Amino acid sequence: MILPPLQYLRPRSVPEAVDLLSRVDGSTVLAGGQTLINMLKLDLVAPAALVDVHRLDELRGIELDAAGTLVIGAAATYREIAESPLVREHQPAVSTMAGGLVDRQVRNRGTIGGNCCLNDPANNFPPLLTALRARFRSTGGPIGIRSAEDFFTGTLATALAPDELLTAVEIPALPAGTVVEHAHLQLAADSWAIARAVVRLDVGDDTVSDARVVLGAVLGSPLRLSAIERALVGRPVDATLPQAADEAGALPIDTVDDLHCSAGYRREMAHVQLRRALRAAVERSTDVDR
Repeated sequence: MILPPLQYLRPRSVPEAVDLLSRVDGSTVLAGGQTLINMLKLDLVAPAALVDVHRLDELRGIELDAAGTLVIGAAATYREIAESPLVREHQPAVSTMAGGLVDRQVRNRGTIGGNCCLNDPANNFPPLLTALRARFRSTGGPIGIRSAEDFFTGTLATALAPDELLTAVEIPALPAGTVVEHAHLQLAADSWAIARAVVRLDVGDDTVSDARVVLGAVLGSPLRLSAIERALVGRPVDATLPQAADEAGALPIDTVDDLHCSAGYRREMAHVQLRRALRAAVERSTDVDR
């Protein structure tokens, strides 16, 4: 399909990109373009201009700050993230996620910032970064840094203003003993997700000291299961954790039927993925102790 008429703008710096976003009405950011271009072809979006930030070195770096926080530039590609020794050492779940995305072509072009700013409910990174307590650094707006809960606001929506640019994703250091596991059900290995679950357990003395449990692909934004998190804290890390999650009550999911499955099936599959992620977290924690 032929793209609609639009301007293509390539800024030479982050300040210039923010200036273009503020001056050119109807402009939007082009990062990797792996989903945006398809949306343009399907007439789902109609920006007047694309501001291409993919080649800005200011947005491509990956570094560890003095506090141990991993700082990933918004335009870092999935391949760069997967191959980074810093990411592999300090946030292995992020490295694994990036390395397993779709295919080589997408990993070479797709960016973590584009994945998050699009906030497609089926996307991989938003629920994982929510579980990791990630922060989102931006320029051009009054806030500058937002938590994941404040950043993701709904289907294909974030808190960023039209003239605001995401510059980096900050992921705080993991405490010793922390395990992070992800489980999902997809239509195919490289296709849309029906349901995702991410479990993060902070473990000390074989006991859960803190927990983050997040679902993806069930609502417009990542869904934290606070009641289940509270039910897990203080419990021993053993095979009873999935049962403890069940006893916390039904999953608070108010989803809808769609082309791929019914709302009831998605709710059930979210429950299945949660149990799988919890079992994997228990197994990983046991392996670490060994």
